[in-house]
Amino acid sequence: MVISKRIRSTLSNPLTSYLLPTIGNIIFISLLAVLVFGSGNGLLGDGDSGYHIRTGEVILDKQSIPFLDIYSYHTPPLEWTAHEWLAEITMAVIHRTFGLTGVVLFFAVLLAAIHWLLYRVLRSQSNDIILCALITLLATATSSSHWLARPHVFSLALTLIWYHLLNRFQYQNHRTLFYFPALMLLWVNLHGGYIIGLLLLGIYLLGNIFHAIFGAPSESTDSQRKAKLIFLCIVATVLVTLLNPVGYKILLFPVRVTSDRFLMDRVAEFLSPNFHEVLPFKYMLLTTIVALGFARSSLNLIEVGLLTLLSYMALYSVRHVSLFAIIAAPILLRTGETIVNQLSARWLQFYSQRNTNLKVIETKLNGHLWPSLVFLLIGGLYLTGNLRYNFNDKVFPVAAVDFLQREKISGNMFNNDEFGDYMIFAAWPRYRVFMDGRSDMYGEKYGNPYLKAAHAFPGWKDVLAQFSIDWVIFDTESALTAALSEQSDWKPIYSDKIATIFVRKNATNELLLAKYPAVKIRFQ
Repeated sequence: MVISKRIRSTLSNPLTSYLLPTIGNIIFISLLAVLVFGSGNGLLGDGDSGYHIRTGEVILDKQSIPFLDIYSYHTPPLEWTAHEWLAEITMAVIHRTFGLTGVVLFFAVLLAAIHWLLYRVLRSQSNDIILCALITLLATATSSSHWLARPHVFSLALTLIWYHLLNRFQYQNHRTLFYFPALMLLWVNLHGGYIIGLLLLGIYLLGNIFHAIFGAPSESTDSQRKAKLIFLCIVATVLVTLLNPVGYKILLFPVRVTSDRFLMDRVAEFLSPNFHEVLPFKYMLLTTIVALGFARSSLNLIEVGLLTLLSYMALYSVRHVSLFAIIAAPILLRTGETIVNQLSARWLQFYSQRNTNLKVIETKLNGHLWPSLVFLLIGGLYLTGNLRYNFNDKVFPVAAVDFLQREKISGNMFNNDEFGDYMIFAAWPRYRVFMDGRSDMYGEKYGNPYLKAAHAFPGWKDVLAQFSIDWVIFDTESALTAALSEQSDWKPIYSDKIATIFVRKNATNELLLAKYPAVKIRFQ
């Protein structure tokens, strides 16, 4: 092994093992720094975080999981599947102890740990440090489109662990299937993404059945054995999914949501990715396609199934892009190694030498100092009050809700659905919403009227009358705000650049209207 004099000199220093960070350290620290210091309140960019926290607090206070909606005023109360109850309790406990800042920091650390773990998984499969690092960075950038302080992050972590254990079983004959029922018990109560675990098991089962029937005689017996074990594992994990507050109905929930055309065609995170934007997903997808074209090694049926399923899911819905990054990374690594081995002798020697140098350095490094220092820095900033996160008042109606807390407005409210998530967090139970981010619960019955009124489509006045709406809080720059400003029977009592509040002119609101006689709408 040829090692440069500079590297030998560096490694001879006893402090080197402590002072130099490993590549895994660099990935973890860099990502954590971006999430904590570079994204502002980015992990609170979705109001759903607020209602998840509030739901967890309700469960803690009442020692029971709600099965009927408690946040809207619709009667009779709507059936509600609080399938993320365990994640919501976790968020509530953190919030009560450390506030919103604690929630953001928790998910920032979890996201950084997931992508550090992805790098470690890739390294366990390959000695090509450079390729492992590059693919990890590409996968990290790809998954960044859905980085939010929400329960789906637990699902991302469990997908990575599940996938890694399956590969260890399939390709290394490790007895990892025993872990799956316990993992599923946790997963099914954390997030609805548990269904991906069952889908992955199904792909590995079908792949082994195919190889057992059509494979070479030397492989057939082993594939048959693996197929039997995976089948038994599927039976056990499906039975475990029933250990949740709604029983067998949890198995119907993902099917019901994904088969609802109204939701799939209108909810932003269910829509297909917008390829006109700067989107790392399209680069990872194209890189995978090109790599498969240049590589001379073929994929096995399991790998084909994984790429086909996750590519379809990611192209169908932007919320699945992070899962694609996790699943595609090991396959892209194996394909990339094949391409590297096809380099000319000169370039392959140069590349291999760099990898060798990195491996030698990595084996000498301790790797604990820098993560520890970063945790101490973040902890110190939090304890001294120099690190604080809140919902962005340039996105959410923070000032408008403060106004509502001072001025009690009675009657039914019509609100922007994103505002509804924040209002559940900041103003419930004093105010109950018309709609919020739980689109699967409201469905087309309330979704269609909401969209008609929100966009001031023909018949919008009938929607407000149908639901006996007495006041409205909506985006200042919206069609509904513009339409209400032209109505003689509606009057604004509050307006800023984010939200405007209208009340209907009637005897009930007479005193309130008199208190704010000349409010002008603050269009940007």
